[in-house]
Amino acid sequence: MNRPADRPAPGGGLLVVGDVVTDVVALHGPDLARGTDTVARIRTLPGGAGANVACWAVRSGCADARLLARAGAGSADWHREALERAGVRTFLAVDEEAPTATVIALVDRAAERTFLTDSGAALRLTAEDFSPAMLDGAGRLHLSGYLLFAATSRAAALLALRTAVERGVAVSVDPASAGFLAELGPARFLEFAEGAELLLPNADEARLLTGLPGAEAAAAALSRRFPRVAVTLGGRGAVLAAGGRVIGRVPARPARDPVDSTGAGDAFTGGFLAALLAGADEVTAAAEGCRAGALAVTTVGARPPG
Repeated sequence: MNRPADRPAPGGGLLVVGDVVTDVVALHGPDLARGTDTVARIRTLPGGAGANVACWAVRSGCADARLLARAGAGSADWHREALERAGVRTFLAVDEEAPTATVIALVDRAAERTFLTDSGAALRLTAEDFSPAMLDGAGRLHLSGYLLFAATSRAAALLALRTAVERGVAVSVDPASAGFLAELGPARFLEFAEGAELLLPNADEARLLTGLPGAEAAAAALSRRFPRVAVTLGGRGAVLAAGGRVIGRVPARPARDPVDSTGAGDAFTGGFLAALLAGADEVTAAAEGCRAGALAVTTVGARPPG
């Protein structure tokens, strides 16, 4: 594939501005029995879209992945230690008033998940928590779209975005949640994400942002506003668009014995961004993202196994 003229040069580290979350993952075989017990296997694990992306980027070969996020004092050390074990350099703001964000993930026998979300400290990230020095040596800033759904964290995210653009650092944005996106409104989200070089929605988010029924048509439409777009299609892989047209389609990697799809999208993003930073073209990078996503669904939780 020919390299677009506006594609950022490869190299540099990855700064993720996002979230850490305490995930309570409940894998249940039978359908949920309303009003009584349902047998489940339950685990409490570190998660959060931004933190997961950083961890998967390291797993995919990024030697310098950093994370800015906010966690409650009660579990901040636990989250920091888990990130550092994964090779992520952390800028973790500690909140003395709000607990770390918590997500209850209900995962059915088809490995599909439903989330119950308490945003806690995550959306209390402030502009004062960000320092331009966090971008030193970075080749890319990645923003978790969750931060754009609340005024306080949005101010922090937009400050990071503006600073990166002023420095010539490429910016990618993940819309993060179709449910929260619908509440905020697509037009407002697109306004907030202005300046990003890369948008990474899933199919539902892409359709919601454009009002178009097809993921490919939505990807093409979004690429008239953002230089590059990668839309994940779950078990069907990903579609890539630039300049108002689809430029590539990448099939999903087969996953052996999938158990939990919670981290698949974050794994794709981490693998995709790590490959871009290493100099890969979009199709090659998307294939790396699909490889990471296929691995993610074979383990419980949203982080790389082992």
